[in-house]
Amino acid sequence: MVRIAVDLNRCQGYAQCAFLAPEIFTLHGEEALLYAPEADEAQRAKLAQAAAACPVQAILVDAVDVPAEAVSDAR
Repeated sequence: MVRIAVDLNRCQGYAQCAFLAPEIFTLHGEEALLYAPEADEAQRAKLAQAAAACPVQAILVDAVDVPAEAVSDAR
């Protein structure tokens, strides 16, 4: 699971994210960004592209729910 956060105070509605990852980001009207706060791991590449394309760097992408095997292997 991938957690997404958008700083809506920083977002200026350029909609690059909605173009690159329309399953997650939608521009409602001219400036209101709607987004799903969590996405599947399979969408990580699109999310990374959307975050990188944001001209004001308002999108943060972070992984959550690390599988238990990954944690035990790291020790």
